[in-house]
Amino acid sequence: MCYMAPMLEGLPPNNATHMMSLACNSEQQARAIAELIVEMFDPADAAASAFEREPNTRDWSSGEWLVEAYFGDAPDEEYVRSLVAAVTGEALSTSVVFSLVADKDWIASSLEGLAPVRAGRFVVHGSHDRGAVRANDIGIEIEAALAFGTGHHGTTRGCLLMLDHILKQRRPYAILDVGSGTGVLAIAAAKALRQKVAAGDIDPVAVEAARGNAVLNGVAPWVFPVTAPGLEHPALRSGGPYDLILANILARPLRALAPSIRRAASWDADVVLSGLLARDVPGVLTAYAAQGYALAKRFDIDGWATLLVRVGGAAPRT
Repeated sequence: MCYMAPMLEGLPPNNATHMMSLACNSEQQARAIAELIVEMFDPADAAASAFEREPNTRDWSSGEWLVEAYFGDAPDEEYVRSLVAAVTGEALSTSVVFSLVADKDWIASSLEGLAPVRAGRFVVHGSHDRGAVRANDIGIEIEAALAFGTGHHGTTRGCLLMLDHILKQRRPYAILDVGSGTGVLAIAAAKALRQKVAAGDIDPVAVEAARGNAVLNGVAPWVFPVTAPGLEHPALRSGGPYDLILANILARPLRALAPSIRRAASWDADVVLSGLLARDVPGVLTAYAAQGYALAKRFDIDGWATLLVRVGGAAPRT
């Protein structure tokens, strides 16, 4: 089993040079440490994962789960230890190991062995698992060497499940993916609907990765991501009003983007928000309530929430 912390739907630091590892006694500990590291570092500077170690590689004196974090520059080791101590106490924080990253494809290495992910009719997979896509599935192939964002994290799975739910009810005609990362959601929508999906991300490396994934999945004519903070790009503004907006980012930018998303949305738009811990949900819903939105549906997966909000919430459309 492998758990990916939330920022891995963006990109890890380019040319990561340093890493931290720590053996833990429980999945809960490992997840909490990975989540905290990702929350406290800029997503362009750090990425973290937590995974269960194979039985034949375990040192039973040091724990069954391993946390690994990668950094673009040498981290403040005492600060990282303090984050670990905040989750586990001082004792385990002294077991943190820092090292240099070997000259290898560490991104692909960290994703080895991950099974395909199913979310409704969508299946996210690597090139080695193309055979897992069945006749009625919508396969989304993500190349591990390009980026994280494989769909294993609960936020991406939640968004894919919500997209599948929406597509069973209606056919959106104008779609926007804000903070598109590796392009999983935009590609999923384009493959399901065979139509254009506007997409943008603040990270130019993420945008290049998403473009490569669009080509890999045969949807380059419909998905051409642009580099943009939020919706601040002519290609994104000109495509509205949107009747489906997907935003899998973080609580703070989601709150800040609420007015922009409302302006870009049609009156009856479905707006999918994710990248949220349970504690983030009330604040995000408050920000969108100020724009006239109410909660219509919610998925919780691995401690992460995905919200569907609409003007009028769950009330039937007229």
